[in-house]
Order: sequence, then structure tokens, then C-alpha cells
Amino acid sequence: MDKDSRPRTPREKYGEELRIRRVAAHMTQEALSERVVCSPTLISHFEAGRRLPKPDDAQRIDQALGADGFFVRWLEDLESKYTDHFAAVAELEQQATLIQYFALTLVPGVLQTDDYAGALFRAYRPNYTAEELDEFVVIRTKRRRILDGPMRPVAWTLLDEAALRRPVGGPQVMAEQLHRIADMTEAGRLRLHVLPYNVGAHALQQSLLTLMSFEDAAPVAYVEGFVTGNLMDDPALVSACQTAYALALSDALSQQESLALVRAAEEHAHGQH
Repeated sequence: MDKDSRPRTPREKYGEELRIRRVAAHMTQEALSERVVCSPTLISHFEAGRRLPKPDDAQRIDQALGADGFFVRWLEDLESKYTDHFAAVAELEQQATLIQYFALTLVPGVLQTDDYAGALFRAYRPNYTAEELDEFVVIRTKRRRILDGPMRPVAWTLLDEAALRRPVGGPQVMAEQLHRIADMTEAGRLRLHVLPYNVGAHALQQSLLTLMSFEDAAPVAYVEGFVTGNLMDDPALVSACQTAYALALSDALSQQESLALVRAAEEHAHGQH
């Protein structure tokens, strides 16, 4: 599918400008890669918006294309605090009119409290410093702002019951996290459904999934695993993800029942103090 059928991210615009200027300079990707001292594949990644050049690479690109520092200056505005596989997703979240999250074992990042996010980072990052941990938490939790603005997207969250039961960060942290989800639901900022244990197998049991829809562009789907993620815009793949979400949603509790389950889990967490 043509990228122009969905909103282009700033990274993709950067890559398109690089491609236009390279072609105008009558240079192949191989020729440019020799000047930048990298592989032609990496140039291809730059032009597709999948990767951003490092500052030294951007400087050599400017020199090779006679761009007078253009790509170095633009790069300063594009450098993302997110990992490569998630950076484009974070940009698209800002443009979406509807976001549908599914989480299997963890509360989605956009809904996480600071303490919950901190507990997750402590669990899988060895030899961290307090300063690094604080930076990770700030980067993750600032995504919550997309649900606060006047143009905020409609947000659906489908949670496996497992995400409610594992006491991440201990009872107090988990109770506060569940309280936040329930409060957002009651305030109308979130459409909440829970897939209870007694459903058994369901259509999304194998993966985290995020679906995003846009006002004037085709939808996308994103699945994520450990240190990797896949942003999909192929119509067939996105349709398959939408179908799986719909199937799982059909097995979920109603919003009222889901809210009651979250409140009960919150009280249970409080009772573990």
C-alpha cells in the first residue's frame, strides 16, 4: 500500500526529501552510501522513514548532496526518545482519531502511572541508575497527553484479565494503576472492556495489538514483542488485525461489568497491604 494512503510521519517526510534530493543529484543509493560510509540498505531505510541517520551521517549526507546543513538541522527536530520500532507509532498516535488498544499481560503504556511504569523498567533493565529510570518513565508517561487535549482520540482499551491480576510494583502501585483506569472510564475518557479468564482461548491471546484510525487516511495496526515491534499498513494485514480485535471484543465483558471487575481488583490490591 502507498504510504500516502495514511498520514506520513515526520520521519517519512525526512526520508522522502532525502530521496528527492538524491535523485536530483543523479546519485544512486549505492553512490550515496559510499559518500556517507554506510550500506545502501541503510540509505534505503533512511528514505523509507524506518531509520534516522546519526548526526555524523546527516552531516555527510549534507556534504554529498550540497544541502548546506539542511539534513543536520532537520534531524535535530526529529530525534526521538523512543526506540526505533516504536518512534513512528508514537508519531501516528498524535494524528489518530480512534485508537483501540489490546493488552495481554500489562496495562498499555499510554495508561500507565509513573510508579507502574517505573516498576516495569526496573524489572527488565539491569544496572540502571535512578536518573536513567526517571528518564524512561517520563518518556513513556508523557504519551498520556494524547488523551487530555481538546482533539484527543476516541480510545478503546481491551484488557485480558491477566493484566489486572499481576501486582506490578506491589499492591499499592497496582491499586493506584487500577484506580486510574477505572476513573478514566467513569469520566468518559476511555471505553473499557475486559476479557475474563473464563473465556478461555481468544483471538488476541498471542499478542499485544494497537489499531489506529485517521480522519483522511487508511488505518494501521501495530503489534509488539520484546525489543521489537511491527507497524502494518497493508490492507489485508490490518483487516486481519481488526477482525481479531472484533472477535476478542465479542468475548469480553460489557463496559459496566468490566468496570466492576477493575474496581474489585483494585479493592483486592488494597486488601493485600
